[in-house]
Amino acid sequence: MTLAARALAQLAAWPDLSEAEPSCGVGRALRAADGEIVHFHSDDHVDLYLTARAIKRFEEHLTATTAVQLVPGSQWATLRIDVTADIHLLMTLVSLALQAHQAWPVPDDVPRAQCNDHLSSARPRENLGGG
Repeated sequence: MTLAARALAQLAAWPDLSEAEPSCGVGRALRAADGEIVHFHSDDHVDLYLTARAIKRFEEHLTATTAVQLVPGSQWATLRIDVTADIHLLMTLVSLALQAHQAWPVPDDVPRAQCNDHLSSARPRENLGGG
């Protein structure tokens, strides 16, 4: 089992998350009641919908690690999962994302931002065991 698959299994067990088809059509996703939170695009890349406010608030911390890539203007952060510590970081960031969505919900009439997967065609797209 890859690290990303292990992270997906752990997060899918969280009561506030459920598996869903990603809106981008690539890989697997987890969503909360108010929308998609995480897209698992490959065995080593995950996009996480943090919201613009959360990214701005924690940008210094997010850019301090090489595992996180921020795309200017995107509400999604990309996390590279190479080691077990990256899973722990992902768990922390998913918790932050859930809190951000509850504290600052995106109005229903505003379209959700597209995840970062479309920005990197060089990323390998490996099967996560079911999607």
